Amino acid sequence: MINYKITYNRFDIMTLLFCRIILIYIYREIIISYFDLGGYITMAREKQSMDGNTAAAHVAYAFTEVAGIYPITPSSPMADVVDQWSAAGRKNIFGNTVKVTEMQSEAGAAGTVHGSLAAGALTTTFTASQGLLLMIPNMYKIAAEQLPCVFDVSARTVATQSLNIFGDHSDVYACRQTGFAMLAETNPQEVMDLSPVAHLAAIDGKVPFINFFDGFRTSHEIQKIEKWDYEDLKEMCPMDKVEEFRAHALNPNKPAMRGSHENGDVFFQHREACNTVYDELPEVVEKYMKKVNEKLGTNYDLFNYYGAPDADRVIVAMGSINDVAEEVIDYLTAKGEKVGLVKVRLYRPWSSKALLKVLPKTAKKVAVLDRTKEPGSLGEPLYLDVATTLREAGLNDITLVGGRYGLGSKDTPPSSVFAVYKELEKDEPKNRFTIGIVDDVTNLSLPEVKPAPITSAPGTVECKFWGLGGDGTVGANKNSTKIIGDHTDKYIQAYFQYDSKKTGGITISHLRFGDNPIRSPYYINQADFVACHNPSYVVKGYKMVQDVKPGGIFMINCQWSDEELNQHMPAEAKQYIAKNNIQLYTINAIDKAIEIGMGKRTNTILQSAFFKLANVMPIDEAVEYMKAAAKKSYSKKGDAVVEMNYKAIDAGVDAVHKVEVPADWATAVDDKKPVERTGRPATVKMVNELLDPIGKMDGDSLPVSAFKDIADGQFETGASAYEKRGTAVMVPEWDPASCVQCNSCAFVCSHATIRPFILDAKEQAEAPSQIKLADSKHATDTTMKYTMSVSPLDCMGCGECVTVCPKAGEALKMVPQESQAEEQPVFDYLVANVGKKDIKPALVNTPIGSQYNQPLLEFSGSCAGCAETSYARLITQLFGEQMYISNATGCSSIWGGPAATSPYTVNKDTLKGPAWANSLFEDNAEHGFGMYLGQKVLRDQAIAKIEEMAASDKATDSFKAAAAKYLETKNDTKANTPATEALIAELEKAAADGCPTAPEVLAKKDYLAKKSVWIFGGDGWAYDIGFGGLDHVLASGENVNVMVFDTEMYSNTGGQASKASNIGEVCQFAAAGKEIGKKSLAEIAMSYGYVYVAQIALGANPAQALKAIEEAESYNGPSLIIGYAPCELHGIAKGGMNHCQDEMKKAVKAGYWNLFSFNPALKAEGKNPFTLTSKAGDGSYQDFLNNEARYTRLVKPFPERAERLFAKSEEVANERFEHLQRLVELYK
Repeated sequence: MINYKITYNRFDIMTLLFCRIILIYIYREIIISYFDLGGYITMAREKQSMDGNTAAAHVAYAFTEVAGIYPITPSSPMADVVDQWSAAGRKNIFGNTVKVTEMQSEAGAAGTVHGSLAAGALTTTFTASQGLLLMIPNMYKIAAEQLPCVFDVSARTVATQSLNIFGDHSDVYACRQTGFAMLAETNPQEVMDLSPVAHLAAIDGKVPFINFFDGFRTSHEIQKIEKWDYEDLKEMCPMDKVEEFRAHALNPNKPAMRGSHENGDVFFQHREACNTVYDELPEVVEKYMKKVNEKLGTNYDLFNYYGAPDADRVIVAMGSINDVAEEVIDYLTAKGEKVGLVKVRLYRPWSSKALLKVLPKTAKKVAVLDRTKEPGSLGEPLYLDVATTLREAGLNDITLVGGRYGLGSKDTPPSSVFAVYKELEKDEPKNRFTIGIVDDVTNLSLPEVKPAPITSAPGTVECKFWGLGGDGTVGANKNSTKIIGDHTDKYIQAYFQYDSKKTGGITISHLRFGDNPIRSPYYINQADFVACHNPSYVVKGYKMVQDVKPGGIFMINCQWSDEELNQHMPAEAKQYIAKNNIQLYTINAIDKAIEIGMGKRTNTILQSAFFKLANVMPIDEAVEYMKAAAKKSYSKKGDAVVEMNYKAIDAGVDAVHKVEVPADWATAVDDKKPVERTGRPATVKMVNELLDPIGKMDGDSLPVSAFKDIADGQFETGASAYEKRGTAVMVPEWDPASCVQCNSCAFVCSHATIRPFILDAKEQAEAPSQIKLADSKHATDTTMKYTMSVSPLDCMGCGECVTVCPKAGEALKMVPQESQAEEQPVFDYLVANVGKKDIKPALVNTPIGSQYNQPLLEFSGSCAGCAETSYARLITQLFGEQMYISNATGCSSIWGGPAATSPYTVNKDTLKGPAWANSLFEDNAEHGFGMYLGQKVLRDQAIAKIEEMAASDKATDSFKAAAAKYLETKNDTKANTPATEALIAELEKAAADGCPTAPEVLAKKDYLAKKSVWIFGGDGWAYDIGFGGLDHVLASGENVNVMVFDTEMYSNTGGQASKASNIGEVCQFAAAGKEIGKKSLAEIAMSYGYVYVAQIALGANPAQALKAIEEAESYNGPSLIIGYAPCELHGIAKGGMNHCQDEMKKAVKAGYWNLFSFNPALKAEGKNPFTLTSKAGDGSYQDFLNNEARYTRLVKPFPERAERLFAKSEEVANERFEHLQRLVELYK
């Protein structure tokens, strides 16, 4: 035995005593914290700025082995980050990467999930809205087979009278019969905290879950939150239950059968056998909520109560509104009011016991808030559940009312919640009420409490930014929140509001920063700082400065001097600025960006100006962090690009200019008289009553009565011409002396803002004096003049027109928009007054001649330089007056069908134009086919009567001649129109002479002329979700035309891979580059032998594109045209989308995209139906790939894979061309 002698000196003893005191203090603090937090010792977690989607994906990845996915807004980002993490090698709690597979539709994804679960893999999907509804049939099966999975849902509106991509609960409520459990979260932190409960309870309880949160409001709201460590999630996971699930899975080693069919003798009993599983599930959920609470120190429960313990007025709700309600409750209870809130977390299975446990015994009046509408019901779903609970509990003395809120992401600020508590003060509060709107038809709305008290956390700094879609404002603001969130102790919140345009629309960024947690899921309307990043918003009179608090800051990005600012600023804004001591600043980031070499990208300059003025953090630190972020983002592009961004950051700090507000602004009066609008009365009325407020982001002010007469969602067309958004900084200027009159600029213009006109002497005389003219080279009358006119207020400033101009810089050049103000009245005069003239016959069916036809698609909300609108506009110039358009949901439906803002219009003389409709994404071909059949049946009925009349001996010679011409041309769209007009005149004579049949035919006169039925959609629809329907419609042999805008990705939802995506392309859901080649949709259609098929590229070969469109329409059978459409998301390196048409040319030249047509009509004439227009690639294939970010993004993370896939892509392209050459020989 060894003895140790330990000796201590005085210093050692003092040290030990000090350590003991410290330990006692630490233990004391832990014990206090333990009891303060309900008896739980909490763990520290890493903080990170993220949105609700990322939070859900973080948890889902941990518990997932297979993800069967399909893109849909606003849920796609969840699947995208899961795919990125998988590609980067992240491991889940089982030590594996997740297998992500994109299917052709949500129905396909649900089937994949079902099958994967059946085989024993834990499987997940992410979806919303119509996508979730497409999964319902599988959901019944998954739930009944007791398969443990989670559907993460960013809850979104289901399309009704219109499409709405924003948030409410109509989609999840539609699933309440499926047998899925439903767990709801309020904010991004709750999504992170509670999502594990859905996964764990599904595994343990054998019931699949919908784990849902509010689309956009929570899914896209960025907050600094604490995130789970996967080790903690693994610790909570019942691995024995996972093994039990696998052991029960289908496997040939232990064969079994699922999905049998049963008869009426046993089905009912068998269906009831699952009852105990659902009875027991609430306890399972509670068990895992307690595990979460033990780790986090939270108090999550099936229902949580917040408010006065003795509340007499209580709201019951679920989702993001709960955070708003908590703010209001804090305010009211501080004033002694007895109000409270029951937050619903587990919606299915419904637990009356759990609800009654938290509902205060003192409650006298309860309002249940539902974020959906069920027309014709006694109440919405949550209300009916609460009503049943109270009735079964015998609580009949509680006054219960229900209300609707927040449909389609209608903002629900504190003023709305105050209104509910105010209503509950009444002896008989209104039932089935609405909040947040003014219902002046059925009078169900509650009056908002305004001005509402400020309820946000003390010390919160609120900032608001008005930007232009695609100008980088949103990206810069996300970067700002990251800088502040990552480098300070402040809490952050960021939310982004959009209009219905693509890039080029309005964006409003709502940013909050503070020292206390932020729970304000509503728009900012009392801001400390507001920035206007586009000067046109000031001119248009948008209500921006009115959201600045007294004494706050308003900054405008403009090129104006103080004197020019005084001219442009509306009187209402001037008065508000002067009377509320608003600190007004301007910054000329427009010229600064050009000077630095950043072109139109002003966002970096404006970001640093924000840090300078808003004082959220020290400006020196902000600049340092911004430069670090710029270096990280742009270092791969070279030192010059990094240095350019450094200069932009420094410029923003120094370029702000303080405006001394004139005293007379306080009494300012506008001297501008409102412009009297002209045009079709119904359209003008709609523009005045609906478009004006909607266009100014003030649609919230419209009452229900504004829509009473259009409750079915049918709007007038031609409204976009009245917008005159004026968002372009630079626009084209035309010089008649240099112009060669090729009309190429108009041919490619995405927005129909540059057009050629031929004027006779009278039109020249009546034109505005500033009109620029040249002798016409095209008119048959040599005395006529030519002009190329630009609408500066409609132009998007892409510069495509200049790019394609053979005399660019001379005939056309880009100049500041304001310098072209005098051109607007010229353009307006020409559009309204100048008709089509006869041109030389050789030019009629050429690209030059096509541009003298009035475009019946104009001024859309598509991106600047958009290829899709160029194709669609051209088709309307050829057949617009006879067109039906069925449009798949996607980019083309968003720019094609914004409410009250239709860019489709009518011919100025005939007042005829496209009849446009959107049904869904997946059923577009069938919907278009139905439109064709509907009008054809009615037309055929009329034709039968015409033939009967013509055969009668009572028919006049003139009638017989008109009928003969009509019947002869009945399948020719262009020739049949004048024949129809002549026939109608004869029918009217016959009716006047007493013919009994003529009135019957005249009743259907709108159906007599041959119509041109077009089915528009993108590649996501045509190649994937809608392919089955498209194939069936083409196989029908009927005379419909299909136009596919092939962007080679799902452009509308953020750039996901489709079967049109090419080898090596980096898209969402193909983060490591697509391995599989592009589907040959054209050849599939050609295999029928009787379908007209063409591949075109407008900028590569205008004549071939025009010819194909005309041939498709003239062919009496189905046709399919696939147009190559470069997209903003392709990331074209040199020039961006102002080189869209050039990029088409490069694609064809390189052999990346092939031009050809297959015309069955030629085969009938004994000719070769297959025409290959393209030539072999010229060796520039790799250069083409390396000019687009969708390919170059692969190089840095996966260099070897990029080299292999790019080489494979070129090899496949060469093989494809050789194959097409063989087809030429085959069809001879």
